[in-house]
Amino acid sequence: MNVVQFLLQNARRQPDRPALAVGEKVVSSYSDLASRAGWLASGLLRQFDLKAGDRVAFAMKNCPQYWELLFACWHAGLTAVPMNAKLHAKEFEYIVGNCEAKACFFDAKEFEDLHGEPREPYDSRPDDVAWLFYTSGTTGVPKGAMLTHRNLLFASQAYFADIDKLGPGDAILHAAPLSHGSGLYGLPHFAAGAVNVIPESGGFDAEELFGLMDRWPNASFFAAPTMIVRLLASPAARRPRQLKTICYGGAPMYVADALRAIDLFGGEHLYQLYGQGESPMTITGLAKEFHIGRSNLETCGTARTGVEVKVLESGEVATRSDCVMAGYWNNPEATANALQGGWLHTGDIGRIDERGFLTLLDRSKDMIISGGSNIYPREIEEVLLRHPAVAECSVVGRPHPEWGEEVVAFVVLKRNLSVREQELNNLCLSNIARFKRPREYRFVDGLPKNNYGKVLKTELRKRL
Repeated sequence: MNVVQFLLQNARRQPDRPALAVGEKVVSSYSDLASRAGWLASGLLRQFDLKAGDRVAFAMKNCPQYWELLFACWHAGLTAVPMNAKLHAKEFEYIVGNCEAKACFFDAKEFEDLHGEPREPYDSRPDDVAWLFYTSGTTGVPKGAMLTHRNLLFASQAYFADIDKLGPGDAILHAAPLSHGSGLYGLPHFAAGAVNVIPESGGFDAEELFGLMDRWPNASFFAAPTMIVRLLASPAARRPRQLKTICYGGAPMYVADALRAIDLFGGEHLYQLYGQGESPMTITGLAKEFHIGRSNLETCGTARTGVEVKVLESGEVATRSDCVMAGYWNNPEATANALQGGWLHTGDIGRIDERGFLTLLDRSKDMIISGGSNIYPREIEEVLLRHPAVAECSVVGRPHPEWGEEVVAFVVLKRNLSVREQELNNLCLSNIARFKRPREYRFVDGLPKNNYGKVLKTELRKRL
């Protein structure tokens, strides 16, 4: 199964239905997009003398041509290597070199005249690599997770099984980078014949996104928790008239923020996902009904349909399914470490209750060991965020000559608000064990984050 068939099947069944829109305007039907992808596939093969399996890397702001190139790669049997347009030049250089890309594009103008005679789509095997997904690289250099056509098909089917039934009357808004979660969730929408909408800004703008939620019926979108927080704080914030689902994940969503999102959007429109690039968007999920009841918000839900999840003796979360990557590109050592006994070792520490709900405690590398006791930063962060003056916080460990490590909290305050350290200490002492409370509070204007909104705790540790 070649995932380009998501597009081609709808081009045959409903050729005139809208496939792509920019802002409020439809720019391409399914027939138009399928034709463009086919021509571009031929042009790629001829111009660059490519063969099946060769890598094509590209980094562009969200635009209709992004989808044209992505489907063209699959139509030609090539491996797509989408890169976030916000990466540094050195990061682009590393990825392009590491995957040995045979062609690379940074602007749609570079291939707008590239086309050839229509050709039949390549007959890909399920285990052919479709998408080389480079990890965000919060520590060390990024690794290329090899996602096969089977992986992408499984992830799309899991969307239908667990999140929403989709159809031609639905829409997905791409306010997050197409190179990652938003692009992956575009695939089930193409499979269902829905319209993929790209904001005119090409990215995330809270006011624009609220307008698009009103414009497009049954609109869904993927958002990192930082995007949700920005939507909640926007002067344009209001309950959308035609919202279907907000899928959020990619980083921890603190309970306080989840409750605010429920109040604004309604719990029936929220779905929390836990996944990794190595098992794209598909490990566990917290269903809408658990947002309506406001229960279990401290968890990330239960195993997705067809997915197995367990916690190892070490406390590390492991998963097994047809969504798990084939391995890391050209990195057998990292592959062997991540894929052991048929299970993906996620690097996350968690626990599963008797009902199967998974609670993530932290990344294994972020756990603090003080006086022989394990301390999970997220537990402390959840408490600190209960203070009305705290906007963001991140907790890390600092070397200590006697205890091994001690707890330090970096705190961002809300505008025009202040707090005394003793208030935060009292809050912690009222909710968690004394040995877990921060030994120092550092008040900062902002937290260092990567291009996907994840806090870079490695940078915070460097400051210490």
